Amino acid sequence: MSASDDRHLEGLEVYRVGGAVRDARLGWPVKDTDWVVVGTTAEEMQRRGFKPVGRDFPVFLHPVSHEEFALARTERKSGHGYTGFVVHASPEVTLEDDLARRDLTINAMAETPEGALVDPYGGLADLEARRLRHVSPAFVEDPLRVLRTARFLARYAGLGFVIAEETRTLMRSLAASGELEHLVAERVWTETEKALSEPWPEVYFQVLAACGALAVLMPELAEDDADLDAALGRLHRLPEDIEAEAQVRWRWARLVEHLGDDERGTLSERLRLPRAHRELATQAARTRALCRRVATNGLCGAQVMRWLDGIDAWRRGDRVAPLISLVSLDAPSLAEDLALAWRLAAQILPKALVAEGYQGRELGEELARRRWEAIEGALADPGA
Repeated sequence: MSASDDRHLEGLEVYRVGGAVRDARLGWPVKDTDWVVVGTTAEEMQRRGFKPVGRDFPVFLHPVSHEEFALARTERKSGHGYTGFVVHASPEVTLEDDLARRDLTINAMAETPEGALVDPYGGLADLEARRLRHVSPAFVEDPLRVLRTARFLARYAGLGFVIAEETRTLMRSLAASGELEHLVAERVWTETEKALSEPWPEVYFQVLAACGALAVLMPELAEDDADLDAALGRLHRLPEDIEAEAQVRWRWARLVEHLGDDERGTLSERLRLPRAHRELATQAARTRALCRRVATNGLCGAQVMRWLDGIDAWRRGDRVAPLISLVSLDAPSLAEDLALAWRLAAQILPKALVAEGYQGRELGEELARRRWEAIEGALADPGA
């Protein structure tokens, strides 16, 4: 059932807004549809069966489609950060008032249920010009918009989009103002995680670096331009056959694998990263360190053992194959040696040694010795 003939919406002034309007006109997949309702109250929405879900402003779920319907609202700056706003929603707030509070003009378009466009801020012209431009000077009131703008460019850069110079100026002003420091870690990571799933994730970090935001939010990445450029070049060089849901973790790991343990740990703590992201980044860093040691000193069994111990391979054998695939991107012969060494070492199982009578500390020592011997044998005789 369309919104135009929905009995729950009968008599209400509703408009499709935001991403659904933008992406439909770009020919981009539309994943979610959001609606704004003008001229009514929260009480009336609930009387019609809509379920309230918004904590900071009145948002309701449609009783059948479960799409989001928000009352038209305005926002007034009242403090620091992206939460420092007073929200006002009432029947007097117009659609134009609601659209004016949005970040970019391409996100400030609306359309009626019948598809008629409402575009008071020139979003369609900017969409056709492939331009990301702020709606109003109020852009600087929300520091999160710096990250959102960078993320949208990471999504659309391949279509020829650019950030308007006047918007870049406001982003630089925001980065220099100290407002970014008031963003909570979860919001910074949420935007960064979304950016890492976009088609051109490197653009996100390039934009943040150019406006000064990266030095504020992720200084470990911003310290050396050459290191950052190399890290961004790795974002599309991932192991083969990883699952789609693991792509973001792998991109993050590749981004930070060059950092020292302390730097990487500090960054992880600041952003409050999920455990899986931290662990994979550590595994990638240790794999990188192995490759560098091998390039300098050659390959030996002790190095392979340290690497396997470091990535907890004996308990988490599923970690090994993707990391070997990672090695193969730059050192295919080394990857072949590691694969053979792992295959032979993994065949040495504790239960076999227990059957021989080993227990306790002696069991662990003998297990490590035999695994090392298997690895040394594989490296000495690759045809084994």
